[in-house]
Amino acid sequence: MRFRHTALALAVACALGGQAAWAGQAEAQKWVDNEFQPSTLSKDQQMAEMQWFIDAAAKLKAKGVNEINVVSETITTHEYESKVLAKAFEEITGIKVHHDLIQEGDVVEKLQTSMLSGKSIYDGWISDSDLIGMHYRYGVVLSLTDYMEGAGKEYTNPGLDLKDFIGTSFTTAPDGKMYQLPDQQFANLYWFRYDLFNRPDLKEKFKAKYGYELGVPVTWTAYEDIAKFFSEDIKTLDGKPIYGHMDYGKKDPSLGWRFTDAWLSMAGSADKGTPNGLPVDEWGIRVADDKCTPVGASVARGGATNSPAAVYALTKYIDWMKQYAPKVALGMTFSEAGPVPAQGEIAQQIFWYTAFTADMTKKGLPVVNEDGTPKWRMAPAPHGPYWKDGMQNGYQDVGSWTFFKDHDPDKVAAAWLYAQFVTAKTTSLKKSIEGLTFIRDSDIHSDYFTQNANKYGGLIEFYRSPARVAWTPTGTNVPDYPKLAQLWWRNVSQAIAGEKTPQQAMDNLANEMDKVMSRLERAGMKRCAPKLNEKSDPAKWLSDEHAPWKKLANENPKPETVSYDSLLQAWKEGRVR
Repeated sequence: MRFRHTALALAVACALGGQAAWAGQAEAQKWVDNEFQPSTLSKDQQMAEMQWFIDAAAKLKAKGVNEINVVSETITTHEYESKVLAKAFEEITGIKVHHDLIQEGDVVEKLQTSMLSGKSIYDGWISDSDLIGMHYRYGVVLSLTDYMEGAGKEYTNPGLDLKDFIGTSFTTAPDGKMYQLPDQQFANLYWFRYDLFNRPDLKEKFKAKYGYELGVPVTWTAYEDIAKFFSEDIKTLDGKPIYGHMDYGKKDPSLGWRFTDAWLSMAGSADKGTPNGLPVDEWGIRVADDKCTPVGASVARGGATNSPAAVYALTKYIDWMKQYAPKVALGMTFSEAGPVPAQGEIAQQIFWYTAFTADMTKKGLPVVNEDGTPKWRMAPAPHGPYWKDGMQNGYQDVGSWTFFKDHDPDKVAAAWLYAQFVTAKTTSLKKSIEGLTFIRDSDIHSDYFTQNANKYGGLIEFYRSPARVAWTPTGTNVPDYPKLAQLWWRNVSQAIAGEKTPQQAMDNLANEMDKVMSRLERAGMKRCAPKLNEKSDPAKWLSDEHAPWKKLANENPKPETVSYDSLLQAWKEGRVR
């Protein structure tokens, strides 16, 4: 036979009996010896895990399941899955995977269409955990907790180790059950040019004008000073323009992500609590005492979408982009703006996704040193004046495996196998190296990332730090993500264009959200359907004790910065700052 026996593999073969048990084992050995390295498992442990997949898949092939169709958005991690891991899965298990890659908005649209029709287009989906509130309420998506204990028990990897996943709290509904399995995660952090911030001449000029040290901004006041310093005081460095801020503002669905991805919570608009504020979350939606029933987004109903903190957040977003970012930023979408910092003319960016890390570390870029290490670093994003300790501090995307309850059970089982395969300990460390979107604590703390941490600009230290728990996805307060998310970019774009003031735009947004939730109340949700509070005087709700927060007399508190090196040391010692 072509394969090389290990002691463990031989024992498994003997136990299963016969040559037929070895189908796929030679292929598994090839992948383990080559592509699936490094791993937090030994090669013998990897082979044992692969043998389990071979055996589980054999049961499904005996039922005639030979191929499956799954879908995800197009990012580096999913490209690796589609091009490499799908091929590995087919060679090892004999089940062919068609792993489609489409735009995120298209994933949501197709998922919504499937929910409305009652017929799933795909056997498995990787969709954002932002949809957890919708999945729970409509009762169409499979509870993985129930599945792993029931019909899917024989297809659930005994080595799955859910406790090793860092994002399962984001995919767990109010009933305590997990509805999605995390496949990739990335946070929205602060990005800055470490080399520029450490230049003695720039440090001296900044302190002379602003009276404090140039460093990682802790507050939005400091961020604004730094943005102004580079854009208006320095203007050019080494003969090239330099800007103190970068963003995007085109009227486009991606503009909505810019805000629903926790921008209001970074300003401090929500209540305290992680993963999301309760009873008022970062979208401004309040839920009732049951922690599940949405009762309003507008301040008049107890929400915070048009609260002083939310209006402040939108105002700053517009002011900073128009005053301190390149002029072209206003006409850019998310995907168009993403590569700009790598071109070398951006000094800092308050709203930057770590999913761009891999593309920002390529040799030859103006922001990468000759030895391959980055000239930039990432750090926790600064917070606005309404923010308080114990609040969510930013967003974390958690693309997660999702399955329809009433879909063909054998196809679901096969897609569930593939989902576990691409998140298994055998494959997850290599996938983490390729895409830098961590899902397992064991990968984050692996020897590989300890030895190579200096290549990633603080990403490893951030994910190992206690700070990471304050970066979370959209929570369960949002009853229908697709229907509500589309309202954001349409209203925000009117404020950017000057057609409405920030207050008018947020008032309209809040009222439209209330109208949609009112309709959802009659939409046949299985549980926790919205039941709106009656409108009342907003003054009844505004408070200095909870959200919606009263307008501050001073929205520009004393600026504060921190040395990046001291911040990094704090993370290494297990402190937030």
